[in-house]
Amino acid sequence: MTEEKDQAFLEFLVKSIVDHPEDVTVERKVDEMGVLLSLKVNPLDMGQIVGRQGATAKAMRSLLRIVGVKNHARVNLKIVEPDGSTRVPKEESHDM
Repeated sequence: MTEEKDQAFLEFLVKSIVDHPEDVTVERKVDEMGVLLSLKVNPLDMGQIVGRQGATAKAMRSLLRIVGVKNHARVNLKIVEPDGSTRVPKEESHDM
């Protein structure tokens, strides 16, 4: 029961932010390092999830950390980059 509160919280939060809530999926994986939540959204919603300079993603990670502490778990968020994304990876962007 308490183990999936983090997943339900993230789904609620993200679906409230994006324009395509039907495309939001959250996968939950538990290992010795804690809980890993993998978030997949519509490619058109990536900007809303990441936010300006990553502010929205950072805020979501902070909130998930609080939910994890309350439930005695370490919770990490991985935002899966969708196919068709036009973002240039960090390591390639400095060459331009």
